Amino acid sequence: MKNLLFLVLISVCWAEPHPDKSSLEHERVVHIQENGPRLLVVAEQAKIFSHRGGNITLPCKFYHEHTSTAGSEAHKIRVKWTKLTYDYLKELDVFVAMGHHRKSYGSYHGRVFLRESSENDASLVITNIMLEDYGRYKCEVIEGLEDDTAVVTLNLEGVVFPYSPRLGRYNLNFYEAQRACMEQDSVIASFDQLYDAWRSGLDWCNAGWLSDGSVQYPITKPREPCGGKNTVPGVRNYGFWDKEKSRYDVFCFTSNFNGRFYYLIHPIKLTYDEAVQACLKDGAQIAKVGQIFAAWKLLGYDRCDAGWLADGSVRYPISRPRKRCSPSEAAVRFVGFPDKKHKLYGVYCFRAYN
Repeated sequence: MKNLLFLVLISVCWAEPHPDKSSLEHERVVHIQENGPRLLVVAEQAKIFSHRGGNITLPCKFYHEHTSTAGSEAHKIRVKWTKLTYDYLKELDVFVAMGHHRKSYGSYHGRVFLRESSENDASLVITNIMLEDYGRYKCEVIEGLEDDTAVVTLNLEGVVFPYSPRLGRYNLNFYEAQRACMEQDSVIASFDQLYDAWRSGLDWCNAGWLSDGSVQYPITKPREPCGGKNTVPGVRNYGFWDKEKSRYDVFCFTSNFNGRFYYLIHPIKLTYDEAVQACLKDGAQIAKVGQIFAAWKLLGYDRCDAGWLADGSVRYPISRPRKRCSPSEAAVRFVGFPDKKHKLYGVYCFRAYN
């Protein structure tokens, strides 16, 4: 009986019919449906350059690898733009579009929209560029179960400058460093921005915070107090430190401005409070550190007169080195943080355009 049952089971297994022609055709249709029109998302340019206050377009288009759409249903296209953080563990929402629905997020609200120059155009237009807009953006297109992405970097024309407050060297934790840059019309610089500044000649021995939470400093002329004279030029990296407890200087980044930076012609030298009032009387405000660096680097501003700035420091910008005015290099010269009540200097003002 057992032998008979065994034979019956074998017969059933071997008796399964082979698929006929129609079955094969059906399987081929299913194959096309699952692996048919593959979605591809591309950015025609990997990097886009702009400046504060400008308008730019981050390019992004999507295509189907196969033109045939047999066996597929039409799906609504969903376009999502996000900004990548420096550790890539978190993405910040920028803009989402699906059909007639549009939504922008955070500081991008009212400043972003899709270009839509064609049916496959997912490019993002950003208006009134802000310093904080610098960084990497991801364009993601979703259609049904398919999706693909492309990444575009937005670079800003600007200048990196080292900053320490009146308290002196190494007195800022990370969050205080962020505020210090913001108060001086700038943002905390990224590593890429510091690296570009180093390649352009920035040499600074004090370590400072960067936007990713690392502490670094750029050296073009190796010397004993700055990592040793036998080391190679480069951006020295202290690594990542406790953002609350660790204290360093900071590297700030600023770009051009919508206004006029100028040295106020005044019959006498001024105390700090008198300098503030003199700018106000002239229809302006006392200038910030970021504004003097932007005027020097981006506009070639040159003035040998030391003047008060908003943080209580005294500086002057030299674009044409000469005797008694930074003879060795073009730079924003730092005089210090003089006594506000008794020391007398000129003043640099800034008048914003409407």
